[in-house]
Amino acid sequence: MAAAAATSAAAAAAVTDHVADGTVRIRPATSADRDFILGFAESFSAFPLPAGRRRETVDAGVRADISRHLDERPQGSHFFVLEHDGTAAGFIHLLLGTDFFGGAPTCHVSDLAVLPAHEGRGHARRMLDHAERFAREYACTRLTLSVFPGNARARRLYEAVGYADDLLRMSKPLDGAD
Repeated sequence: MAAAAATSAAAAAAVTDHVADGTVRIRPATSADRDFILGFAESFSAFPLPAGRRRETVDAGVRADISRHLDERPQGSHFFVLEHDGTAAGFIHLLLGTDFFGGAPTCHVSDLAVLPAHEGRGHARRMLDHAERFAREYACTRLTLSVFPGNARARRLYEAVGYADDLLRMSKPLDGAD
């Protein structure tokens, strides 16, 4: 019980880093961050989507999923906001779970986004580093994420920090489906 409390406290702590152009802080999201986080919903489809995926359907699905997690705060769902010099600049949503194959604890990067005005400053990489520290604090054996094939910029970043293909999800659009 004490270990779980210590882990929860560590996960709730903010992390501050001083960078060349200011101070970066990653902190747990609060209810006041809801609109900021939901403001990114359309950014998750701002690149070529796979055949049969309509942008408005993807946007609505992302918005609904994030809203549900923000409203219900299910166990294992954790949002963090990155602030640059006190201004919210991005967020990451982490999900604790269990590996299907071996049953070990895992952490999944469900959502990660940075405001366009703050891109190119290493914020996404900082949030991925935060996700790794968070996953290690929870004794996770694997850190996963999903990315659309057309999101080349994100794929380059993920590969640069050590992510590699694990499972490949394939789909075939059926008549009228999106």
